[in-house]
Amino acid sequence: MKLFLAVVAILAVVVIGVTAVVLGEADDSPGLQGLGVLLVIGAVALGVRTVRRAR
Repeated sequence: MKLFLAVVAILAVVVIGVTAVVLGEADDSPGLQGLGVLLVIGAVALGVRTVRRAR
C-alpha cells in the first residue's frame, strides 16, 4: 500500500512537471520550462529509488 501511494504521488508530480513545460512553451517562459523539467527528473529519480528500496 505504501508503494502504491508513493507511485501515485510521483505520477502526480510528473504530470505537474509536464504541464509546467507545456505552459512554459506556450508562454515562451524558459524558467517555467526549466522548473518543469527539474520536477520530472526529480520525480523519476525518486520513483526509481523508491522501487529499488521496496525490493
